[in-house]
Amino acid sequence: MTPELVIESGRSERNYWRDLWRYRELFYFLAWRDILVRYKQTVIGVSWAIVRPFLTMVVLTVVFNQFAKLNAPGGGPYAPFVMAAMLPWQFFATSLSESGNSLVGNANLISKVYFPRLIVPAGAVITSFVDFLITLGLMAFVMTWYHLAPDSRIIALPLFVVIAFGAAFGAGLWLCALTVKYRDFRYIIPFIVQFGLYVSPVGFSSSVVPAKWHWLYELNPMVGVIEGFRWSILPGGPALDWPAVWMACCVVVVLLLSGTWYFRRAEKSFADVI
Repeated sequence: MTPELVIESGRSERNYWRDLWRYRELFYFLAWRDILVRYKQTVIGVSWAIVRPFLTMVVLTVVFNQFAKLNAPGGGPYAPFVMAAMLPWQFFATSLSESGNSLVGNANLISKVYFPRLIVPAGAVITSFVDFLITLGLMAFVMTWYHLAPDSRIIALPLFVVIAFGAAFGAGLWLCALTVKYRDFRYIIPFIVQFGLYVSPVGFSSSVVPAKWHWLYELNPMVGVIEGFRWSILPGGPALDWPAVWMACCVVVVLLLSGTWYFRRAEKSFADVI
């Protein structure tokens, strides 16, 4: 029986979310391609996923612990304190950079073939998640070096991974859609990532922020995520700042809903302006 091609106005809109499942193989292909291409023709290859967070950990430890004389809460070693924050931050920062430029980087594919464009930034975030898993091995090495072992709170880690994933995907949807329309965002994204490193508690504890500014500081969803990672991974740390975690969850939900709304609204014109 010869298959029929049905052209119907509005069909792609009605079946958009179903098409995400139908095109799942394209999702796997794009994610796997990005993983292979990212470290192609590099000398140390995938080891860059370890070298970058390790060097950042060393620099932040020297600057904040040795020069600024800041200490980890509870009196523990400072390097694991920083490394526990580098896990979600490196994932978030890499996801923003990769997903923000993902549509422009796949311009030829988007302008010629129909598929739900949401697959492209989602694949970029998944690719960054692979780096996160590799960095998680580095965290295990650092904790072994300092003779630290996680306690029962480690079972809460997947929750904070999900929140970090939501923050990265929601923000990535906004940035990739805006980058297609306004190419200036290609230059703004690195600034956002660099600025975010300094306003997130990566090299320090959020307890150093004055109490009267905490509500404003916690609007950054990575504050709750980073504090949650530290609480679940490092033994003997202070109690978890639940208000920061709840604020992070609320901001992530807003990012996901608004990012999806804006992405779907702008998606119709991607092929024309990209």
